[in-house]
Amino acid sequence: MEEELLKRWRLILGGDEADGTGVSLSVEERRIDQSLEAVYDSDRRGGLGSSAPKVSRWLGEIREFFPQTVVQVIQRDAIKRLNLTTLLTEKEMLETVVPDVHLVATLMSLSQVIPEKNKEMARQVVRRVVDELLRKLSAPTQQAVTGALNRSARRRNPRYNEIDWKTTITKNLKNYQPEYKTIIPEIRIGYGRKRKAMKDIILCLDQSGSMGTSVIYSGIFGSVLASIPAVSTRMVVFDTAVVDLTDDLQDPVDLLFGVQLGGGTDIARALTYCQGIVTRPQDTVLVLVTDLYEGGDPREMRKRFASLVDSGVQLIVLPALNDDGAPSYDKNHAEFLASIGVPTFACTPDKFPDLMAAALSKQDIGMWVSQNIKMS
Repeated sequence: MEEELLKRWRLILGGDEADGTGVSLSVEERRIDQSLEAVYDSDRRGGLGSSAPKVSRWLGEIREFFPQTVVQVIQRDAIKRLNLTTLLTEKEMLETVVPDVHLVATLMSLSQVIPEKNKEMARQVVRRVVDELLRKLSAPTQQAVTGALNRSARRRNPRYNEIDWKTTITKNLKNYQPEYKTIIPEIRIGYGRKRKAMKDIILCLDQSGSMGTSVIYSGIFGSVLASIPAVSTRMVVFDTAVVDLTDDLQDPVDLLFGVQLGGGTDIARALTYCQGIVTRPQDTVLVLVTDLYEGGDPREMRKRFASLVDSGVQLIVLPALNDDGAPSYDKNHAEFLASIGVPTFACTPDKFPDLMAAALSKQDIGMWVSQNIKMS
């Protein structure tokens, strides 16, 4: 046991006489040591260089040695520490990397320079991450949002696409026909208000470079929300210009590739656009995902914030929507928002469905934050 611990320390410390452990590594352990050395001791050992085949072999090795969660961390460190970003435009690298949200954010930032012949491979990498996130986040989001909306008004003989099947089956259990092994639906129960969206949701995303993973999660949630008939969802992204990506909500991969990470920030312009598409402020939730570092006119931005709140729009400001820890954001603007009743807080993806449920049911978001979000 002691030797095993010493070997772990030896791998952490990176070898040479200064490690002080005095242990020897097996052939397999030396391979592990070399794979870590390529990233974390590259200044002395030469690193991975700029060869895609060499990096691809290294990625294969770390997948052999470590679980996927660790591979993602090492891969992210390698891209950052060894400046391997440009290699991600090459097919061999795209075939080898382990996809995660940080890699997707990097690919989004490279979307304009990825060669046309490799773009489909890049889309496949993004699709794998998107599909995994949809599997994890769709059901909780749909359940939380639909549960928060009052859809209890029932009506008889609804249209086929408005039938509440669970309630209809329960009401007709007495009509079960054993010989046919079926139920005759003598009474059909439907959702009385299903055809008309009961609430409007606007997701407004800052696409500056630091917001990459937040944009990805926001895009996923936007796609899920757009699939819920009881709400009308719009997606707006901005830097110094504003782009409405609502039409891309049906395919989150198209949506993410429509985002151009990087550039300046004009929050005031984005708020002006969003205010222009609000048609029923009392039934509108506007989620602004931004670090509040305004590159435009701060006074105009604050004026727009106040105007939206005064109109009755429920405004929520998230400096981050990811699992990356405490974000950096403009505290002065956050204090102003607090003064007009708009809390500013980072939200993890697992909390976002409940946040939307609270907003749609017009709960006190400040109270919700105090009960659900650990403030740093």
